[in-house]
Amino acid sequence: MKKILLLFLLGSSVSFGQSIQITKAEYQALKDGGNLDPQAHYIFTDPNLPTNIQYSMGTEKNGVCNCMVPLDSTFTLAMLPNDDESSAPIALPFTFDFYGQTYDTVIINNNGNVSFLAPYYTYTANPFPDAMYNMIAPFWGDVDTRSANGGQVWYKLTPNAMIVIWNEVGYFAYHEDLLSTFQLIISDGTDALVPTGNNVSFCYEDMQWTTGDASSGIGGFGGMAATVGVNVGDGVNYFQVGQYDQTGTTFDGPYGANDGVDFLDGQEVYFNVAGAASSNTPPLMISSAICDTIDVYTGDTLVKSLNSTGFTFAIAGPESNQTINTVITCDAPDALTCTNTSITPEFVVYDCEFNATGLSTGFYTVTVTATDNGIPVGVTTKTFTIEVIYDEGLGMSDPKEGTFKLYPNPTTGNTTVELGNEISTATIVVTDFSGKTLLTQNIENTSSFTINELAQGAYVVSVFSNETLLGKQILVKE
Repeated sequence: MKKILLLFLLGSSVSFGQSIQITKAEYQALKDGGNLDPQAHYIFTDPNLPTNIQYSMGTEKNGVCNCMVPLDSTFTLAMLPNDDESSAPIALPFTFDFYGQTYDTVIINNNGNVSFLAPYYTYTANPFPDAMYNMIAPFWGDVDTRSANGGQVWYKLTPNAMIVIWNEVGYFAYHEDLLSTFQLIISDGTDALVPTGNNVSFCYEDMQWTTGDASSGIGGFGGMAATVGVNVGDGVNYFQVGQYDQTGTTFDGPYGANDGVDFLDGQEVYFNVAGAASSNTPPLMISSAICDTIDVYTGDTLVKSLNSTGFTFAIAGPESNQTINTVITCDAPDALTCTNTSITPEFVVYDCEFNATGLSTGFYTVTVTATDNGIPVGVTTKTFTIEVIYDEGLGMSDPKEGTFKLYPNPTTGNTTVELGNEISTATIVVTDFSGKTLLTQNIENTSSFTINELAQGAYVVSVFSNETLLGKQILVKE
């Protein structure tokens, strides 16, 4: 890509053709009747009143990945329930660098994106690049929050970051049968919410729809695809994570055929858009449902077909025609086997096996380094942690003192804790990632406990006996 040239003035809008001033009610009537002019630029004349409504339903963990920030009373409603509206400009307590152009205000658009030059009502997404829009889009689609259970859009500011959560949002018109939850973080590059070297994060919980009725969708799918990516609007600086118009997990890279929205479930994508010299976006590491520590028992082999949480990861070159070179290392190199199942050099997929036979219990690290052929060269590194857990008779004679087994994991309800040989009684405590205690139970040797009442997501299970023995993460699924 070339160095960015911005032709816009702050506060100006891009060219959409004829501009029409209209009330929100008049606009909605035209859209509901299918009578909007696709060439026109509609300007809402209604005042965009601040909401100042805080989230008041208690701390909520929105997903199974650590990248999802708990939605709690520190979040503010971005805008009242609506179809294609936007927030008022929100002042940032930091400076956001978007390919060399810096901003201290941002606009949250209901339809799954944020913008810096103007609010965008546009509900039918286009692929990137697109000369009309200056936006960051974790999921650009026709979000409709007007129905009673159609979700809301919330945001939170920290000194160095802004978090925006589209929480269980429905789609046009008034549909709430399918709901999606996704998150965007923009930062000055110093907030720990986004890994070092990046200033933007996309994070996804459960993605259930792609297309609204007005974009030719039927039942939430088909029609014009939703777009995920970044677009400056100059035709030069952009990248695309993908376009989605169907259910399922099909994905063939950012610029292949339209893909299945379920592929996004549990994904976390980090990248850097700071600096005018940042003319090449490094590869995007996309790990299919690998959010945290992967468990494997001594003597067992972890393979994709046996573990739906997967040991599969993909790497995409976000710009067109980028090729990827991948290096994979492991603390236990003889235990790890990764097979390249890629179809194109621009989008590489690895299916990996980890054989724990003969390994000591403990934690092992897999490091993946991806390098592209851009100018300058872009490099992305991601680590996966594998915990080898004792399983009697499968390769180890005695578990380490202070360890415990937790299974099944993931779970849908009843879960078993098995203490190590040195411990006979203990207390089990289940907490969310904010530290809130959700369940406490005394146990002896091997005990079961029920967590049916916990919502789908990730939790921490700790065992106490005189001192903290070990904490493990558990995933609760429906």
